Amino acid sequence: MHKFRPAQIIIFGFLALIMLGALFLSLPAATTSDTQLGFADALFTATSAVCVTGLVVADTGTTFTLFGQIVILLLIQIGGLGVMTVMTLVFVLLGKRITLSERMVIKEALGEQNLSGVVRMILKVVKYTLVFELAGAAVLAVRFVPMLGARGIFYSVFHAVSAFCNAGFDLMGAVSGKYTSLSVFASDPLVLLTVSALFIFGGLGFVVIADVFNFDHFRGRRKLSRYSKLVLITNALLIAAGMAAVFSFELFNPRTLGEMDTGGKLLSGFFQAVTPRTAGFSTIGQGSLLPATRLIVMILMFIGASPAGTGGGIKTTTLAVVAIFAFSSVKRCEDVNILGRRLAYDTLRRALSILVFALLFVLIACFTMIAVEESRQEAMFTSSNIVFEVISAFGTVGLSTGLTPYLSVLSKFILVATMFTGRIGLMTLVFGLSSRTLKECSTLRYPEERFMVG
Repeated sequence: MHKFRPAQIIIFGFLALIMLGALFLSLPAATTSDTQLGFADALFTATSAVCVTGLVVADTGTTFTLFGQIVILLLIQIGGLGVMTVMTLVFVLLGKRITLSERMVIKEALGEQNLSGVVRMILKVVKYTLVFELAGAAVLAVRFVPMLGARGIFYSVFHAVSAFCNAGFDLMGAVSGKYTSLSVFASDPLVLLTVSALFIFGGLGFVVIADVFNFDHFRGRRKLSRYSKLVLITNALLIAAGMAAVFSFELFNPRTLGEMDTGGKLLSGFFQAVTPRTAGFSTIGQGSLLPATRLIVMILMFIGASPAGTGGGIKTTTLAVVAIFAFSSVKRCEDVNILGRRLAYDTLRRALSILVFALLFVLIACFTMIAVEESRQEAMFTSSNIVFEVISAFGTVGLSTGLTPYLSVLSKFILVATMFTGRIGLMTLVFGLSSRTLKECSTLRYPEERFMVG
C-alpha cells in the first residue's frame, strides 16, 4: 500500500469494487430468465450502485433476481460507506493493526484534517450508519410488510440502505410498474418522510452526524463545530430555496402537483425539493417538470451533498465558501470571514478550483454526449434531457427524465466516467492521476500586475 498515494488507493479501490460488481451482475443468476445484461449494462449498473447514483439502464425490481438485488445492495452499502471504511472495519474485526500509511488513506477518504482519531471516526461512521439504516428499515416495514408479506422485510432493508447512502435504487418496479420509483407512495407521509430523513442525514456527512449526536442538547456542554454549523445552515437554506421554487412553479402543473390533493402536494413538493440533493428517489416524473423547475433541480444536483457524506456534486461547503467570498468581494473586504473565523486561503483556493473544474468537466461531458446522440430522432433526445442526465450522474443523484435506458453504449460509458468522477471527487481524481512528484511553484515573486476582469 505504501507504493501508492492515498488518492490512488481510493481510486483503485472503487474501480476494483465496480469491476467485481459488474462481473457478478453479468452472471445469469443475477437476472431473471427472460433478461440478461450485457457486460456494458452490468458495468453501468455496478458503477451506479458503487457510486450511489441510482441511474439505471434496467429496472431493478423486475430485471434482477434476489441474488442480483443483494449484489446491488452490497455494492450500495460498500460504496456509501467507502471502500477504505469497509476495509478498516474488517482489519479492526480481525485484530490487525492499522499502519500509518493506511491511516493516511483513511484521512483522505474521510476528508479529515489530521491523523489522530481516524480509526475511531471509522467506527463511529459504521455505528451511525447501522443505527440509521436499521431504524429506517423498521419504520418502512410498517408499510411494506402488510403490503408485500415476508418480502416486505427485504424491501424495507433495501430501501433504507439505498436512502441513507443516497443511492436512489428502488424495487418498486415489481409493485407499481417499471421506473416508477416511489410514485405509488406520493401521498404516504410514513414512507416519504422516512426516506427523506434518511437521505438528508446521509447527505450531511459522517463528520457532521457524529458532531450532532455527540452534542449535549440538554446541558449544552459542547458546542457544534463551525464546520457542522456551516453545513447545517447551508443545507437548510438549500432545502428552503428548493421548496419555494418547486411550489412556485409546480403547484398548478397538472402533470406533477396540480392534480394531487393538498396532502399529496405538500409531501411530493417537499420530496421533489430535497431529492435532487443526491437522493435520486422521485414521486413525480422528472420529464413532466416545467423548464424553470428543471433548471432549479439541475442546480441542486450540481451542488450535491456535503463533504465526507454519501453523495456527490461540488458539495455544499464549496458553494458556501465561494458565495461568501463573492459577497466579501462586493463589500471590498480584505478577509473572507465565516462564522467568526477568517477563511484560510488554501480552503478558498480549493473551493474555487473544484467549482471551475466541475463546470469544465460537466460541460465537456454534455458536449460529448450531445454530439454522440445528435443523430437520434426520438423526441426524448433533446439537449435539455441529456444535460439533465449528465448533471444527475455528476451529482450522483440518479434522477432521470427516462433517457438512460435508451442511450447508446458510448453515452453510457460517458455517464459511467461521470458517476465515478462525481463520487470520487474531482480533486482526488486529479491528485491520483497526476505524476508522483508535482513541480512546486517557484518561490520567486514577480511584480504585481492588475488586469481588467468582469
